Amino acid sequence: MESNSKPAGDAMSSVDLKALLEKFQMPGLDIAGLIEWQRKDMEALAEANRQAYAGVTALVERRNEILQETLAQWQAAIKDATGADGLARQAEAAKAGVEKALANFSELSELEAQARNNTWKVVQDRLQENLGNLQKLLQPK
Repeated sequence: MESNSKPAGDAMSSVDLKALLEKFQMPGLDIAGLIEWQRKDMEALAEANRQAYAGVTALVERRNEILQETLAQWQAAIKDATGADGLARQAEAAKAGVEKALANFSELSELEAQARNNTWKVVQDRLQENLGNLQKLLQPK
């Protein structure tokens, strides 16, 4: 028995979106404008994803650098712990370690906030543009 159906992947690729929308055209509806609107939405979404990825990558890289620095400091502190003034050096190293950890936490928090803000700005800008487009569409002609 022969099947006239196309494979699932071919079904959408053979459909011309513009022709499909024109089939259901309403008077005064700008199909090309709607398609452009959706294209810009997809571009904004892709840019937001790039911004998020770049932010997370920077955050992970800096966290790894901090971890390596901390391990090196611990190794140095262990070497310095021997000797007559070892306890004093350990106490000073512990104090410096806590201060450094707080500074590192603050730095990582700022990196995370910046990444989130950069991503959200892309989305906000596109939303503002969409609101402007919507206002234009709703204006009486």
